[in-house]
Amino acid sequence: MARNSIGLIELSSIAAGFLVCDAMLKSADVELVLSRTICSGKYMVMIRGDVGAVQAAVQAGCGAGDFSVIDTFIIPNVHEDIFPAMSGTNMVGELESLGIIESFSVASLIEGADAMAKAAHVRLVEVRLAMALGGKAFASVTGSVSAVKSAVEAGAQAIARKGMLVNKVVIAQPRPELFREMI
Repeated sequence: MARNSIGLIELSSIAAGFLVCDAMLKSADVELVLSRTICSGKYMVMIRGDVGAVQAAVQAGCGAGDFSVIDTFIIPNVHEDIFPAMSGTNMVGELESLGIIESFSVASLIEGADAMAKAAHVRLVEVRLAMALGGKAFASVTGSVSAVKSAVEAGAQAIARKGMLVNKVVIAQPRPELFREMI
């Protein structure tokens, strides 16, 4: 059984985060990926499993979280670069061009990063989630200018559908010093 689907619930309450995590894990055969506080006093719970189990767990978590739920997602077939980019272990030798999307929520940013990775031939450089960012999140990609432009547009559209887009940029031929500041 494929366990390549992920789901996330972002909450405004830390206490509700623990309740939601427990409800998600009890409701379906899912694996806990992340359960932690994030900036500006929020909490996030991410799980993975087969798509049906992830859907059941997110539904149960939303019920338990009630009014504390800020944002959610279910990605049925997450791109393989998402997890290394979140952990900072994606190996990117040099920046060709650089694209960045920025979001007001962690959930919408991960959806946007997945859309970027699937839209064009790019490498995810980093997915940074709400730590020391005032609750915001951003993702960056590198590749040819045309691929990065396509990827950034796809990611920005995914975030904008939820009204969470802060900004998007594409930088052709970024200076090497910029890469050292990123990771």
